[in-house]
Amino acid sequence: MFEGSYVALVTPFRDGKVDYEAVERLIEFHVENGTAGLVPAGTTGESPTLSVREHMEFIEFVAKTSAGRLPVIAGTGANSTSEAIELTIAAAKAGADASLQVSPYYNKPEPEGMFRHFKAIADAAKLPMILYNVPGRTGREIAVETICRLADACKEVVALKAADASTHSVTMVRMKTGLDILSGDDSMTLPFMACGANGVISVVANFVPRDVADMVGAALAGDYRDALERHLKLYPLFRAAFVETNPIPVKTAMEMLSLCGGEVRLPLSPIQEGGRKVLEKALRDYGLLK
Repeated sequence: MFEGSYVALVTPFRDGKVDYEAVERLIEFHVENGTAGLVPAGTTGESPTLSVREHMEFIEFVAKTSAGRLPVIAGTGANSTSEAIELTIAAAKAGADASLQVSPYYNKPEPEGMFRHFKAIADAAKLPMILYNVPGRTGREIAVETICRLADACKEVVALKAADASTHSVTMVRMKTGLDILSGDDSMTLPFMACGANGVISVVANFVPRDVADMVGAALAGDYRDALERHLKLYPLFRAAFVETNPIPVKTAMEMLSLCGGEVRLPLSPIQEGGRKVLEKALRDYGLLK
């Protein structure tokens, strides 16, 4: 159901508000450059700083503007189960093709609470669901056993976004379930695909979508020699995009490349001078900046 290079879409801001003109340009950019699908209002999209109304409006705008040309996986996860249900139902009504559900952050639920959280969303919204395992950001891992239990109990659970840097967990999920697996870490996309992943939800694809899509396409075709060459070329960008907290560097890169503004919302702050120099060098070495 899900394979290829999906973009963890940034949320462009201008003077504190969502810049919908920039969003429209970015959607066309991805339509033209091989992106497999759009993932709005995820953590790269600064979802914790969007109001519920902004969150719903942003997903609806992306779904309507893409107009079926690219599937839309709406980031509707929350550390409140009721809020995640509200957002997911709204995303389904707006025309989203699936939801991306991050594990509840800060609450640190036990496996049983994690299972009940995702099952409640699946039961209420009836929208295909991608589980998002990113313990480095949430403070709690979705255990492989919980993923398998959800895959058995909920037909809506169809995929996993893996950002735990563990080829072991990706391998075990591939062995034990029929879920699609998408990397949630650009630098781990190729290793994860070698273990059976189907692609990536990429940060760096925000500004080099064609190159990420080509790397993923080569791996899907079984041409790992070509995929490795592309991975090695992209790797400095993967590293530079996380020189500071995501999405500060990627938004800065997009501003440098005139794709959208670099504005972030508090509590994020503009990139520091040292981080800017690292990012500029990576973009210049790649040939994106003169």
